[in-house]
Amino acid sequence: MTEVIIYHVYNRAKSSGTVVLEPQIPEQVPETVVSNARSSAILLKLAKIFAVIGIVALVINYAPFVAGWVGNGFSLAFKSYINLTKSEAENITQSNASSRSTYQPAFDSRLPKTNRLVISKIGVNTEIAEATYDNYESALKEGVWRVSDFGAPSANSMPTILAAHRYGYLAWSNLFRRENSFYNLPKLKVGDTVEIDWRQRKYVYEIYAEGQGTEITDYTADLILYTCVDLTGPERIFRYARLLEI
Repeated sequence: MTEVIIYHVYNRAKSSGTVVLEPQIPEQVPETVVSNARSSAILLKLAKIFAVIGIVALVINYAPFVAGWVGNGFSLAFKSYINLTKSEAENITQSNASSRSTYQPAFDSRLPKTNRLVISKIGVNTEIAEATYDNYESALKEGVWRVSDFGAPSANSMPTILAAHRYGYLAWSNLFRRENSFYNLPKLKVGDTVEIDWRQRKYVYEIYAEGQGTEITDYTADLILYTCVDLTGPERIFRYARLLEI
């Protein structure tokens, strides 16, 4: 049998010179106080739940930014994979000059005066930044960089090479990353098209080959798109495209 202990609380009262112990009934807590306490506990639990959900959402949305900010393997290794010597560049120009098209699309004053890259399939719509090898990181912070010392859409003796970060920077928003980086470049497949508005002429290219490795393997392409696979490894993602005469 369970033992029950009952506690009594007494008041000391004086009556006729004697001390009388009178039972004291504990004061009851008002129902409103109990109800408020319960509500506060529920609200506290809900706040904790929403805080956890918020943290998870932030991790999902900003993990690529944090990763790109913490480790920038692409930038550190970029030159060693793309910078050719003068003689190598001349050999590429000479060996491919005869096979390259001299086609130029018509001038269109309605096109933007800034040079832009548009890849509708993966949501890229960004201005093409210009910079030398010594200052290429400033261009990559803006989005897509046209690798200097190679070709341009209007000067096709060498391939046009466009490079961009895949994961970007902590300060980039999700929308900015989608439009200005090559995060979704792996989704671009053979047969997909890429547009470049260059000096108010629209150049349309078609992807003919996909590649992944530590260096460019096909300099006969008219356009080469280039980004990293991960942050610190040497692997790169490449897309090779031909200029369409349309």
